[in-house]
Amino acid sequence: MDLKQKNIRVLKYTIGFVFFMVAMAYASVPLYDMLCRVTGWGGTTRMTKENPHKVLDRDITVRFNADVARDMPWSFRPELNEVTLKVGQDGFISYTAFNPLSQPVAGTAVYNVTPLKAGKYFYKTQCFCFNEQILNPQQRVHMPVVFFVDPAIAEDPEMDDLKTITLSYTFFRKDSEALEKAMEKFYNDQPNVKIN
Repeated sequence: MDLKQKNIRVLKYTIGFVFFMVAMAYASVPLYDMLCRVTGWGGTTRMTKENPHKVLDRDITVRFNADVARDMPWSFRPELNEVTLKVGQDGFISYTAFNPLSQPVAGTAVYNVTPLKAGKYFYKTQCFCFNEQILNPQQRVHMPVVFFVDPAIAEDPEMDDLKTITLSYTFFRKDSEALEKAMEKFYNDQPNVKIN
């Protein structure tokens, strides 16, 4: 093999490696998210369609936290600060979001659970997270979350000391095609309102 063929071979491997790394960069976020959902790493809760309805005689207090990113103008808060329920029992909380602006604003919520080790045992059967929410001017909405703590927590000796779990949501502002359509509809329906 002469030098030219070796150079071509090295170039092919290099280009292939670059394409592989770009593909991995795009796949890393969904792969990491999937890994966190399966394992509960980073306080990521798990989603399921239904509760197995095995209730244990062990109380857990679930606290609720709500934050907004700096550029998100909404008011966002839980309707209760905490609830105490039995392990395996369905819990329900509603968060309230309010858009004080004179134009529609879209947002998406992300969440986590602390302590982080509790994430793999905290299941949500209904949640507003990761879904784009568009609030019209002065609109207030209630966003429910239905959850339970997996009875398997009782079989994990590292969870014996766990008495409190905190569920935190943070809303981020989001620009999207759906928001543009909502704004266009709003301004078409309100001809006297000026765009900020």
